[in-house]
Amino acid sequence: MIREKIKEKGNSMILKKDDSGFIFRSGFSKSRPMSKSYSSFWDTTVDDNVLDDFLGLSIDKPKGKDVIALAGYKRAISNFVSIVTEKNIPVVFNNKDESFTDGKKVVIGADLNDKKFDVAVGLALHEASHIKLSNFSLLKNLEFEIPAETYLLGLDKGITKSETLKLVKNILNYIEDRRIDNFIFSTSPGYKGYYHSMYEKYFYSKNVDNGLLSSEFRVEDIESYMFRIINLHNKNCQLGALSGLKEIYSFIDLKNISRLTTTADVLKVALDVVGVIFKSIDKSEILNDEDGNSSDESTEGMEGTDDNASGGSSSEGVNENDDSSDNGGSNTISDEDLKEALDNDSIGNGTSNDDGSEPIELSDRQKELLKKHFKKQEKFLDGDVKKTKLSKKDNDSISAIDESGATYEKVGKGCPTSNYYYNHNNISNGINCLVVKKLTKSLIDSNIFSCATTYNHDRYFGYNSYNFIEEGLRLGSILGKKLKIRGEENSLKYSRKDSGRIDKRLLAECGFNNSNVFSQTFVEKFNKAYLHISIDASGSMSGKKWNRAMTSAVAMIKACDMAGNIDVIVSIRTTHIPYRGTVNVPLIMVIYDSSVDKLAKVKSMFPSINTTGTTPEGLCFESIMKDLIPGNSNQDSYFINYSDGQPIYSNKDIYYAGECAETHTRKMVKEMKNRGLKVMSYFITDDDYSSSNLEKSFKTMYGKDASLINPTNMMEVAKTMNKKFLEK
Repeated sequence: MIREKIKEKGNSMILKKDDSGFIFRSGFSKSRPMSKSYSSFWDTTVDDNVLDDFLGLSIDKPKGKDVIALAGYKRAISNFVSIVTEKNIPVVFNNKDESFTDGKKVVIGADLNDKKFDVAVGLALHEASHIKLSNFSLLKNLEFEIPAETYLLGLDKGITKSETLKLVKNILNYIEDRRIDNFIFSTSPGYKGYYHSMYEKYFYSKNVDNGLLSSEFRVEDIESYMFRIINLHNKNCQLGALSGLKEIYSFIDLKNISRLTTTADVLKVALDVVGVIFKSIDKSEILNDEDGNSSDESTEGMEGTDDNASGGSSSEGVNENDDSSDNGGSNTISDEDLKEALDNDSIGNGTSNDDGSEPIELSDRQKELLKKHFKKQEKFLDGDVKKTKLSKKDNDSISAIDESGATYEKVGKGCPTSNYYYNHNNISNGINCLVVKKLTKSLIDSNIFSCATTYNHDRYFGYNSYNFIEEGLRLGSILGKKLKIRGEENSLKYSRKDSGRIDKRLLAECGFNNSNVFSQTFVEKFNKAYLHISIDASGSMSGKKWNRAMTSAVAMIKACDMAGNIDVIVSIRTTHIPYRGTVNVPLIMVIYDSSVDKLAKVKSMFPSINTTGTTPEGLCFESIMKDLIPGNSNQDSYFINYSDGQPIYSNKDIYYAGECAETHTRKMVKEMKNRGLKVMSYFITDDDYSSSNLEKSFKTMYGKDASLINPTNMMEVAKTMNKKFLEK
């Protein structure tokens, strides 16, 4: 009858949702491939390749770790955990061979990429839900929570106290998983997909499906009961395979799992289940555990996560590709259908499957694979799964990245690819631009970015004969004296008006037929101003160009600091190689933000900044577009660009040079102007060098007001800005 129901429902049952709790399935469905990320559910601004868009490039076998991408994964998982649990539960990378949650933090492995992200989220949510819902004090003291009669009943069947403890713990883990899964499914249904990915990766197997229908695990011993119990939600479950299994199923009652509200409730059910097992097994059938794994099991490892690609099975040598048939053809049966079959007496005895058919016989190889998959399931339940460690250096780097707020932003969509000129249909879907929102001391000490390193700092004081910081601060102090008036308000009061506010001093004149007893006050003040200075930090800017550009920027920082009502942000643009063996990516880094930084940062951190890489130009502008403050009637907004060459950046996914780069940069500049920003761009040339072609390209990108300027005249830019700030 069960098989008929399955056949009748067919593949339509594969994605059948159980809104009251767990989804009953076996194996993953081809109709929902695992490579599809559930993260797209939460992000409506990007396409389906959401992880590539948000977290980094897909790179073949690179040497090292992309700490920026890992920091992005960690940040995303932390957000998911906080939303689901409504608690500030820390999410940390494994750096101490941690396999189990300690009830205080979620530990994730370091082997993360876009294909593994859904599974990693599911594991993190699963572990976090235990922190939220499970009683870790009870679990740590489980040995003393088990009644003495349970131990005695086990001893009567030749089962040691430690073996009884392990059995209770494993069954408790299984039921507790169902309880917390049901809670999350009921309260946060949008996260079900992550759980499904997790179970498909670590729990389900076609070998297990076949094993449930086979003659294996049909002897009344602890191993058989554990295999059958932890697969009760599998559509191939055979309740007639073991004596007492029907009663166990009714005790657990998956359909009404929500009735269990605490871990203590779960323990009571687990003890009832163990009681049935002890009554059902025969002492002569007990199989000794030759591996000795049951003698000293810790009860602290309730659940864990495994973010390694091969999961807990890697140590067991299980090849996931050994599953013997098409997983996409597997069907599901709900708890209700199985209960209906039981009510109708459709379950057979232990010598046959529940539909009356003969159990299948497995080959020796299938038996070995089944045994390994069963151990994998047990490890999953016990939390004993491998988590890839992260080195201390990488951990420190990720902390620095977190502090800096570095993220990847998708840019350049619609630009040509590298082979566009051979095939004009090849248009880029966009690439990642790295946006570092805050330069910090820890970021410099990590030496992650070649444009901001301790080496640059040492070199600045050892070899740089020109101190752009001291010179910029000196000149900025001179300029800033004039800007102080921006913080002043001038008011002028006019009396004896026929409208306005009553002037009390003139009220007495009302008796002399003077009705002009009103006054009007006019207040004159400067608009608040916003200035973003973006400096080309490519290799060609080194030397005199860089020193003078930075002098100008530092001078404006100092002057605006003295003015008091001008917010100034300074950013640099270049490229960055995430790690060895990867292509470089565009990079824009905010090195100063007056809204959060003190002027002392200029002295302490600017020596660490220097030129490197190429010129991504408009790609960097696009990545920060949403962060630029628009101009309006009460806000004067300016964007100043310093550069010394045309945009150039290319990889396999984009060709960004020449006309196409100019067109894209012009589009970004136009977008800034549409947002109310006044864009001023300065093309820095050598003292004795100029090119009509370069000038034409520059004005194409930035407009007719764009200027060519040599390094020695860079301070004229600061003086020009001072004049603009004093305009009303």
